[in-house]
Amino acid sequence: MQKFHEILKVIDGNIGGSEWFVFLLLFTGLFFTLYLKFPQIRYFRHALKIVSGKFDKKGDEGDTSHFQALTTALSGTVGTGNIAGVAFAIHLGGPAALFWMLVTAFFGMTTKFVEVTLSHKYREKVEDGSIAGGPMYFMKKRLNITKDSSLIKRLNINLGDKVIKTGKWLGVFFAFATIVSSFGTGSLPQVNSISNALFSTFGVNKIVSGALLSVLLALVIIGGIKRIAKVTSKLVPAMALFYFIGAIAVILYNAENILPALASIFSDIFSGTAATGGFLGATIAFAFNRGVNRGLFSNEAGQGSAPIAHAAARAHEPVSEGMVAILEPFIDTIIICSLTGLVILSSGTWKEKIENQFQLTDVEILQNDSPSGEELFNHISDKNKLNNFSGDLAIADGKITNENILIISARSVAEDIYFKNENNELFTGPISVTEGKIDDKEAIIMTGKSLIHSAPLTAESFKRSYFGKWGQYIVAIGLLLFAFSTAISWSYYGDRAITFLWGSKYVVYYRVVYVLGFFVAAFTDTTIIWTFSGIAIAFMTIPNLLGLLILRKEVKSTINDYWEDFNNN
Repeated sequence: MQKFHEILKVIDGNIGGSEWFVFLLLFTGLFFTLYLKFPQIRYFRHALKIVSGKFDKKGDEGDTSHFQALTTALSGTVGTGNIAGVAFAIHLGGPAALFWMLVTAFFGMTTKFVEVTLSHKYREKVEDGSIAGGPMYFMKKRLNITKDSSLIKRLNINLGDKVIKTGKWLGVFFAFATIVSSFGTGSLPQVNSISNALFSTFGVNKIVSGALLSVLLALVIIGGIKRIAKVTSKLVPAMALFYFIGAIAVILYNAENILPALASIFSDIFSGTAATGGFLGATIAFAFNRGVNRGLFSNEAGQGSAPIAHAAARAHEPVSEGMVAILEPFIDTIIICSLTGLVILSSGTWKEKIENQFQLTDVEILQNDSPSGEELFNHISDKNKLNNFSGDLAIADGKITNENILIISARSVAEDIYFKNENNELFTGPISVTEGKIDDKEAIIMTGKSLIHSAPLTAESFKRSYFGKWGQYIVAIGLLLFAFSTAISWSYYGDRAITFLWGSKYVVYYRVVYVLGFFVAAFTDTTIIWTFSGIAIAFMTIPNLLGLLILRKEVKSTINDYWEDFNNN
């Protein structure tokens, strides 16, 4: 499995984690922002009026209201990315990573507007009477090559009446990627995060939490989009308010750090973040890459997932639903992720070494006990690697007795390290290490002081507030609500992909497998799933972005028609 994971990491590094993917994502948002003259600003107030139902017409076809479609899509995007993803981006790239997340969200508001407009325009009513839509539908209908295609005309090729069904197969590819991502993004890692949080905070057995949540999930998703919409329309506002109160308590408690925190976000944009506290530093490129990458994971702008939810909305005009989607990245990233980022930066926990149990995948053992700060920075930046240790670590009463050994955990120099066995007793004996990595990870527990990341970093930050240690419970409960709502929405995305590929009669089998996978993932290691998720996200995003760019003129004409009709009425 380790070798399989390494293969997946290589694939992900060349696709979702690569620079070209990041630039494609930002370029698409930037292009449409300029091409459509900043619709995320010009149409923002109009979008709020549409969500309120001001322009609804009796007889509009669809399964949900504008507000329900918005909350369903938001429940799919507001998840672990808002709690753990922001913390991980700052951990990797420093405060500047938050800036790039916000930039991604600003341009993502336009990308969401465009992709939802097209998907709503080409939605269909399927055999069970429900509405189905998403990028796979506009791909199937509009990306086929015909004799009227501009490329065919330029090349002077005579196709006659023949149609090359490239759009159909691109839609099939996208639908398969959506199904895979529904597990890799919406089900498995979400429940794993929930069960870990409930276990560490409240001591709830992972199998028990997995079983209870799976039953709840089944009760919601079996009812289809109408029940999903009813649940999410109540759950999303409640969980956002709950999290908002907890975050404000931290920010106000650390009020003297607010201005320095804001300054650090913007001062490091073009310089990278220098070493400070336990933080060893981050380059401009790394902050940019991680910020944009985590921004996509958080708001999913360009991925093509949210248009599936919006396609079910009752609306007589696709552009009006596209405008509703403008609000999603604003709420998800510009508001909620900014709150999380300010909590982490104002509390100072992002650069502090905290007593914790090390994740052994984050641990690296070096054959050098006194490298300079610059050497360590180059090592974690993969510029000039230091020598990894291979051999046996000699451990006596939990302490290393070898000389000339340095341990890095979570990209920081670890301190006060103790080794324990699986019974949590101090370990004595040899530990085999190969190229800086402990061979038998399941038999060893490492504790000590180091930087922390992801949800634990956010939880630690929430303790630095008026609520004290109770702040961690806000994170645990918030993570429960956020991640569970994400699992609900992604079940619908997979449901529509199944409908596109094989018809609605096979959806029930998908739902059963989805719930079973949800249960099993509560008590298993999902490291491989997270990596596979990154690949699936990229496989959804790339064809979607290319389709949007190809249909740019149609998008513009559709918007112009909307305003002409709106002004005439």
